[in-house]
Amino acid sequence: MLYLGVFLVGISILGKAFYIHLVEGQEYKTKAGSQSLKDITILPNRGDIYAADGRILASSVPYYEIRMDMRSTALSTQVFLNQVDSLAIRLSALFRDRTARQYKNDLMQAWQRGDRYYLVRRGVSYAELKKLKTFPIWRLGRYEGGFIYVQDNLRMKPHQHLASRTIGYLTKGPTGNVVGIEGAYDQYLSGVTGVRLMQRLAGDVWMPVNDGNEVEPRDGMDVITTIDITLQDVAHNALLQQLIRHDAHHGTAILMEVSTGAIKAMVNLEKDSDGTYRELYNYAIGESTEPGSTFKLPILMAALEDGVIDLNDSIDTGEGEYQIYDKTIRDTHREGYGKISVREVFEVSSNVGIAKIIYENYRDHPHDLIDRLISMNLNKKLGVEIKGEGTPMLSYPGDKYWSGISLAMISHGYEVMLTPLQMLTFYNAVANNGKMVKPKFVEELRYRGQKVRSFGTEVLNPSICSSSTIEKARTMLEGVVENGTAINLKNPYYRIAGKTGTAQIANKNVGYRQESKVSYQASFVGYFPADHPKYSCMVVVNSPSNSVYYGNLVAGPVFREIADKVYATSLDMHPTIDRLASRGEGGVPYSKNGSCSHLVKVLETLDMDYRQTDSRAPWIIPAGKDSVVDIYPLEVTGHLVPNVVEMGLQDALYLLEKQGLKVRVRGRGKIRNQSIPPGTPVKPGQEILLEMSFV
Repeated sequence: MLYLGVFLVGISILGKAFYIHLVEGQEYKTKAGSQSLKDITILPNRGDIYAADGRILASSVPYYEIRMDMRSTALSTQVFLNQVDSLAIRLSALFRDRTARQYKNDLMQAWQRGDRYYLVRRGVSYAELKKLKTFPIWRLGRYEGGFIYVQDNLRMKPHQHLASRTIGYLTKGPTGNVVGIEGAYDQYLSGVTGVRLMQRLAGDVWMPVNDGNEVEPRDGMDVITTIDITLQDVAHNALLQQLIRHDAHHGTAILMEVSTGAIKAMVNLEKDSDGTYRELYNYAIGESTEPGSTFKLPILMAALEDGVIDLNDSIDTGEGEYQIYDKTIRDTHREGYGKISVREVFEVSSNVGIAKIIYENYRDHPHDLIDRLISMNLNKKLGVEIKGEGTPMLSYPGDKYWSGISLAMISHGYEVMLTPLQMLTFYNAVANNGKMVKPKFVEELRYRGQKVRSFGTEVLNPSICSSSTIEKARTMLEGVVENGTAINLKNPYYRIAGKTGTAQIANKNVGYRQESKVSYQASFVGYFPADHPKYSCMVVVNSPSNSVYYGNLVAGPVFREIADKVYATSLDMHPTIDRLASRGEGGVPYSKNGSCSHLVKVLETLDMDYRQTDSRAPWIIPAGKDSVVDIYPLEVTGHLVPNVVEMGLQDALYLLEKQGLKVRVRGRGKIRNQSIPPGTPVKPGQEILLEMSFV
């Protein structure tokens, strides 16, 4: 019986062994393999983002997360307790964020809990990591010292805040953000993740099964942008100072290359909760607003294209008011402009004039006007690669919100919505002889220094209108700076063409007025040099709060500062010496801005011809043309700092000290720059520095 029992037990063991081998064997092999073999991912290096001149805008820098295994089998209690004080002292001296006592208490508590992955510190640099490897306990290594470090690549922007929203970023997780160029070109920047098969050995050591990888990692490509970091810096500081000066909520400035659509600078600044201005949102691309008077250009171009008006036609603007149903449209010039030409309507930005032109010519067939605007791509997104582009809105007859006053409101930039970049693209098309090109932010992709792909210019509309209409549009835009609302931007070096805009901002709940207060958006958009356009630019300042809100005084100076920097650094914009010399032959002598009576006296004494647009203006801007001096009025308002640039010191001192300002002068010659911009409210006793042409 005993032998029989042993025999049966032996038979059952053998049977079970055969059953496991034949039936359950594959399952156990799979489980064993999963515990001893695993695939690890090998992260590639993320590509860098460069400015157009090769300077780095964004790059990945390795940082480390430091942890400690308090239950490592090779870490003895004696070693830890004997050296934990020294480790705490060294950590406190290196990072200076906690005392040595605090570090020791934290380490002792982690030891008592038996933490296997205790976090010591994040964001450690490579130089700091090298020092940590020499610290007490940790110098013994991963197993005897429990020292663990995990690499993580952090994205760094060497220029910090410059173009930070345009460069963009990515945030991890399923709800992460995809912003700017980083997000748009992530598939190229991120590269290909590698995979390696690893086997587990005794002591929890992992080693590669093969010498090679299952999948080789491939580093990301580098992105070469169109951004000019020098011009970005100029635009950023010009906009920042104007936002601070006028206590505005936010603003944006965009500089575009006319022929290619390349964005050379894009600034978006918003006042933070602590009162500082930072790049928090891409208003240039994402914010659709009613543009105001800058929309008068496409409106008049549509009317010119349809042949219902011409530049020399007369419009009676009356006393500055025009009634349509229950809506009264008013001009900013309260007395009205009387009977003026279509060209002058645009130059002085008459709301009454533009409303009369459009309402009286299109009220019986309003769809003709809207169809013409649609043919100019004003109802379509640009399709830029950066995510978040705002949707344009253009009402159409028969829509829910179309009414009897819609034509008149659209004529001066209401009941229509565009982003700053969409509006700039339209003006850029006018500068580009009617060809509308898509704004672009990236020139090419490179892999290890070699060009992989180039991005050419994409044409959105080969011709937004006829060449004759384009020519008339450019004439009107030049007139705004030469004779109209933006005459303060005029300068003797290069010509600017553009349009001012001042729009009331509508609140979704209360309309345009809240508690008797109205918020405004000031803008200026145009291009330069006017005769051979190279660059277009748009500046928008939202909700200026210091009682000055007109586009020429708030947005215009930012445009001028950007344009001046571009002109100063672009030799191809400057006339050659031969042309400069020939221009002086038979011409008129140069004269400074200043007193009208003094200049007229000199010209009459020299028996020189001159023309005055306003003989009553006491202060003027002279411009010599051939053998005649044209004299334009220089507006001087009692409570605002006057524009004394291009004046002699005598006239400037009189004007500024009369306003109660203390004047400090640096250099000699004519005035090149004034520290307080024109149009700023005067504060009696405030000091203003005048920089002369020869310092």
